[in-house]
Amino acid sequence: MRTCVTPGAKFIYGIHKPSYRTKNLRVDTRISKLGSGEDLGLITNEANFPQDDINVESADWIFEIPNPFPFRGATYIGKEWADAASNRPYSITIPAMPEVSFHKLLNEQQIGPGLIHKLPAPLQLALSTCSTDPEDLISLAEISCEIEKDSKGQPVGICYRGQGADRSPIIHDRPLFKAVANNPHLPDNYKNVMVLMPGSQGNSEIVGEWPKNETTHIYEYLRRNSYISGGHYAANMSEDAIRYSIDDLTLEDITGLRHLYYQRTYVRLAEELGLEIKINRRPLAQNELESLRLKIAKELQKGNPVSGCTLWGWNFGVDTAPTGYRLHGSHQQIHQQYALIPSEVDAFSGNLTTSCGTIAAFNCGDLVAEVVDEYYREHNSSFFRDYIQATLDNRRMDGRVDLDSSLIVWQDDNVMLFVPKAQTSQWELQLVTLEGSNGRAPGNIVETDDSVRDSLNRGILYAQKCLAGLGAEMVTTIEYAKRINITEETDQHLLYSFLPRLPWSPGAFSEAQNRYITGHYPEDFGAACRKQLQHINS
Repeated sequence: MRTCVTPGAKFIYGIHKPSYRTKNLRVDTRISKLGSGEDLGLITNEANFPQDDINVESADWIFEIPNPFPFRGATYIGKEWADAASNRPYSITIPAMPEVSFHKLLNEQQIGPGLIHKLPAPLQLALSTCSTDPEDLISLAEISCEIEKDSKGQPVGICYRGQGADRSPIIHDRPLFKAVANNPHLPDNYKNVMVLMPGSQGNSEIVGEWPKNETTHIYEYLRRNSYISGGHYAANMSEDAIRYSIDDLTLEDITGLRHLYYQRTYVRLAEELGLEIKINRRPLAQNELESLRLKIAKELQKGNPVSGCTLWGWNFGVDTAPTGYRLHGSHQQIHQQYALIPSEVDAFSGNLTTSCGTIAAFNCGDLVAEVVDEYYREHNSSFFRDYIQATLDNRRMDGRVDLDSSLIVWQDDNVMLFVPKAQTSQWELQLVTLEGSNGRAPGNIVETDDSVRDSLNRGILYAQKCLAGLGAEMVTTIEYAKRINITEETDQHLLYSFLPRLPWSPGAFSEAQNRYITGHYPEDFGAACRKQLQHINS
């Protein structure tokens, strides 16, 4: 089985130590001038045109780490790069973006502000994502769409054309509109009328709410026509609790966002099981939420059929290239999305009306379940128990004993936040549930009690704070969950993966093959994250 986890609760990996010979099959030699050095000496490309075959006696070593989960491929660490990072682990950061102001430049050059209207569209798009000047962004917002203003010149809405079902906002440049609306430096009153006010992005119904108080306020939207059938929901921070930055995100925000996820899931499962829910037009209190969960768990033990699994995810951050390519999620405003996935779906072949059977509906948690089962068949051992113990007992890959070897970023009695030995994103973190006093670990949110849910909320917040503290601005988070209708004891723990998108790692040839290249040891990234956590808790 291709995994770095072993029954001895240790990690195993390969080391490539290349030594090879390359036959020279080149025909021509074309020596050219490259330039001049500081001593004005001639610099040529002569080194690029060897006369003989090439012997590479000792190339850089490469670590190859099979991912704990075989479906996620393997990670490759260049020893030379990682050794350099080990000497300065706190340099594992993304530098902050510099301040950018086109209006300031125009003022300095005594050029009128109207020039911004004459810029080519790609330059306007670049400025909309990079500018830190509200004046720039207000101008770009007003270029992108028709904004209605009050007598004081403040935005109060978007102008619309058409009537009834044909009514639509007047947007002149949709890529520019989206890019500028997602820039944190755009004034909040413009953000509100462009994208945050309920209804500004369409008619999705608000069907839940974390009520407004002094610090937070969240809406739950129903996404009617989603690719996820049967009910796809999004929990969005409201127009009076704007969160474009992880720095602004609080534990209460995370608690509210996750409460809406737990609540919607439990209510839907209760309805499938025929359980009566008397609460209406208000959120469930914490004790009511836990009481409903226990009733659902009791009914599931009877073998009653329900939806197959939960889906939960979070795209934080958004960016657009000047070419128009969208580089990450669709909205900077912090939000999370979730759904229930059916166990199976009717199958068809060649027509739309006559079913030829069923197929299992896809759920990424099933991929983890397959790993757990295969590992047990091959080793007669618990995959997650070995994975967690190997993480706890980790030893450095470079063999050094003078540096920190821990992969743990934070843990409590219920969950563990850690750096996976094989990172599928260069900065990946994982959060996993731990075994309780009963010897079992929750595999999905129906199996999590109040205490575990609180720990998950805190772990998710800490992961995002650590990554943002290092400079990550785009992070995708996914949940790998056990199927709800599997009530017998299994070894599948509930797992979350945090996957930052880094500027120098766009995802291309290597990643398409599930080959992930990293320039640091996971232990050094763990040290960098723990340092960020100290800032959070100080």
